Amino acid sequence: MTSMLDGCTPWPQGFVDRYWAAGHWRGTTLDSLLRGWALEYGPRTALVSGDGTRLTYAALNRRVDRTAAGFRLLALRPGQRVVVQLPNVPEFVVTVFALMRAGAIPVVCPVTHRAPEVSHLVHVTQAVGYVGPSTYEGFDHTAMAAGIAARGPFLRRVFTREPPGTASPYGGYTTDPSGCHYFPLDSVDAPPAPPPAVSAGQVAFLLPSAGTGAESPLLVPRTHNDYAYQAAACAEAVSLTEDDVYLAALPATTSFALGSPGIIGTLSAGGTVVLAEDPDPAECLAAIARERVTVTSVVPDVARGWLDALAAAPRAGLSSLRLVQIGGEAPPHPATAERLASALGCRLQQVFCRAEGPLTLTPPADPAPVPDGAVPGTRGRPLSPDDEIRVVGADGEDVPDGEPGELHFRGPCTVRGYYRAPEHDAHAFTRDGWFRSGLLGRRTAAGDLVVTCPDGVPERFGGGRSGGRAQGRSSVGGSAS
Repeated sequence: MTSMLDGCTPWPQGFVDRYWAAGHWRGTTLDSLLRGWALEYGPRTALVSGDGTRLTYAALNRRVDRTAAGFRLLALRPGQRVVVQLPNVPEFVVTVFALMRAGAIPVVCPVTHRAPEVSHLVHVTQAVGYVGPSTYEGFDHTAMAAGIAARGPFLRRVFTREPPGTASPYGGYTTDPSGCHYFPLDSVDAPPAPPPAVSAGQVAFLLPSAGTGAESPLLVPRTHNDYAYQAAACAEAVSLTEDDVYLAALPATTSFALGSPGIIGTLSAGGTVVLAEDPDPAECLAAIARERVTVTSVVPDVARGWLDALAAAPRAGLSSLRLVQIGGEAPPHPATAERLASALGCRLQQVFCRAEGPLTLTPPADPAPVPDGAVPGTRGRPLSPDDEIRVVGADGEDVPDGEPGELHFRGPCTVRGYYRAPEHDAHAFTRDGWFRSGLLGRRTAAGDLVVTCPDGVPERFGGGRSGGRAQGRSSVGGSAS
């Protein structure tokens, strides 16, 4: 079995061998891939932020190098966990790659989480560091981090991002009575040093899960191998090139915006990532026109907000858009999808994406989704030819195509367990490694996936918690193209 991280469930060796032989896993860490992208695309623009900051690939890699060295100088050690709670700003991308390059493990945390959730993440991961804004949208993140540090033995390094044009109120490094040290994030800088050796089979970062029904946040351990494959395969599936400009309108803390193909997939193709701190229609539609955005990702609620804004004040300058991905567990109403495609003048692509790894998508050349009886359009087919999907009935057996059942997933990007959550794993994963999504769906005769109950499986199907049998196998293969 491959080595990951204590508290994680690895893929069995037979599956490891299978994914390596197929060329899905290639043994390169994400931060090493960034070095290669910097060499290939050096002078091209990698990141653009709402405040006008622009970073080339070469500049991004240099900042990652120096920030990683700065983290190590401040006593962050390989394998240690660091909570990263930043909005869609360049510092998010720099920090995540710099921590990986330093050998540490980012614990990705939505900026909307507050003390109960962040404290839980710190304690379950034994995080020694926290990176976040000093304050954001009226909330004092520094005070929150100080309170968590005062109550526990783990958190001892807090790095705060100040708004552009402002200085840290600390004026430099400080230490509080609990022994926690505080540093302005922009002061984390040192001459680059050789990075520690990290295996691509190890955990790259921990992503927050959604829709599990757990009282406290669950964390999904994503390895360098599996996430690099997901992002690159998605980039290929939507034909991303270095001429594409991707708008990250959704939070980068979601796997949809981070790697489906999202930020990482766009960087892998040499394209430009435009970071929007908020999916607000005014900000995002202006960014599309200003930066000549070609691809973006939304969820149905965001799509409806954009449609309302376009109806109130139609905008010119959106002709650069060629593809809008629309995702989330609940598919959009067909009328919403059709209106969005018409208003933006581009193709739509349905995407079903979970932090745990399952990912299906429709071919981007398809027209807007159409009704399927009383059910919205299909969610497409699996990303990888080695992805497997079962549709399981109440008796734990596979059901025929067209019949509803609970959706189970297994594949090179789908994890085998949550981080340090064995009790939840016992219900969410079968003994032979299938992830029980807790979603009700069916497979069409053509092999496409339809999610028919996005809000949870009825009790008679176990709701993803009864650990039903998974003896048979009825898989759907085929890469999206």
